[in-house]
Amino acid sequence: MTSITDPNLSDSFTSAMEEIHKKHLKMCSDIIDRTAEVAQSRRQFVKTAHDSCLKKWKDDEKLFETIQEFKIDLGKKSEILKEKRRAISEVMAEVQEKEMQKNDIIQKIQKLTEEQTRRKELIESQNKANKNRLRNLQKARLVFQDHLGLEIRTVIDKTELVKSEKLQFVFRNINPSDQNNAYVITMGIKEDRSYQIVSSDPVLDCLPVLENRLQETNNLPAFLANVRKEFISKACC
Repeated sequence: MTSITDPNLSDSFTSAMEEIHKKHLKMCSDIIDRTAEVAQSRRQFVKTAHDSCLKKWKDDEKLFETIQEFKIDLGKKSEILKEKRRAISEVMAEVQEKEMQKNDIIQKIQKLTEEQTRRKELIESQNKANKNRLRNLQKARLVFQDHLGLEIRTVIDKTELVKSEKLQFVFRNINPSDQNNAYVITMGIKEDRSYQIVSSDPVLDCLPVLENRLQETNNLPAFLANVRKEFISKACC
């Protein structure tokens, strides 16, 4: 066994210790380097994670803002759509009202057309009746005026609110004692174009009966012939 007092042994031990110390230092250096690398790697990871989280937060915030903008825009579009629907509803109601007014106008036009047709038919009928009356008057004039001395006069009545024309039939050759003595009957035409006996001079008691018969038959010559007979009968009394 080597003595501890051996100077070589002391150098060997010192050398061994230094070698061990160097190894420990190297190991510590390696550990420190690895720790620094790990710390650097961790810092890089944390920084990367932080940047990712920050980017994610900004993206989420932007997405949230976009969603809010979409919601606001959707609300505005919804209001616009409601307004358009109200406008369409008002337009449809107006169109329906116009359609009802159109149908009402069409019905009024049809009624006016029908009324105009009826009036036209009534006028044509009245004109025809007037022509018949004119022919009757002409026949009466031929029979009575030319052969029996009948005089026909047109009289305008100014006492009424609306001036109207009336006819006077003046009979002569009635009274044998006075052939020129006048016997007068005055007639008019009502709104319904029927004859109206206004008066007679002298008064004939049977005149209402003769007037009713005239309304029924519309035969003016026969009426005037009967009136003449009554005047003759009255003159002979």
